[in-house]
Amino acid sequence: MTTGGAARGRIGILISGRGSNMLSIARACREGRIPADVALVISNLPDAPGLERAAALGIETLVIEKRGAGRREHDMKVVAALRAARVDLVCLAGYMRLLSADFIREFPGRILNIHPGLLPAFPGLHAQRQAVEYGVRWSGATVHFVDEGLDSGPIVLQAAVPVEPGDTEETLSARILDEEHRLYPEAVRLYFEGRLRIEGRKVRITG
Repeated sequence: MTTGGAARGRIGILISGRGSNMLSIARACREGRIPADVALVISNLPDAPGLERAAALGIETLVIEKRGAGRREHDMKVVAALRAARVDLVCLAGYMRLLSADFIREFPGRILNIHPGLLPAFPGLHAQRQAVEYGVRWSGATVHFVDEGLDSGPIVLQAAVPVEPGDTEETLSARILDEEHRLYPEAVRLYFEGRLRIEGRKVRITG
């Protein structure tokens, strides 16, 4: 399956926090490095700092709280908002909720995530802490397509970051974040250029 290829795409970004990866994508769009625009930023938390940062760029924002709803019910509200915004690609940027299978089926091959580790090692939360505690020599960042597993979808791009002696979760996280900000816009660019081909578990970059 070849992804993307639209003349000028529309991106929906889901956040739960500061939205630094959201900003890196939005800036790349504005600078012409990605042939798309951020159409909508959605947060499940009303106090997420990224909402104000997106609004300052003139991007439409929306809060969809869970408020006791089941996961599928909440996800379908998010899906409806993304569809209303006519998004071509959904980017998870620090969105601290697992997506339901129903959500994922609504956007097959059209959801990207950034993970602060070299998948398949250390999936889930606190990947940087896991790397430091395990004693690995290298960690990094991974952009992958989202499937119904936990951080298990086909890998698009990765960047390695050395784990230095004396690193803490915080110091390693900061260096990985620099790579995230470089890697994620690059993966989104490749998507909208139609250069990502999903072949089973693998993603082939064409051209």
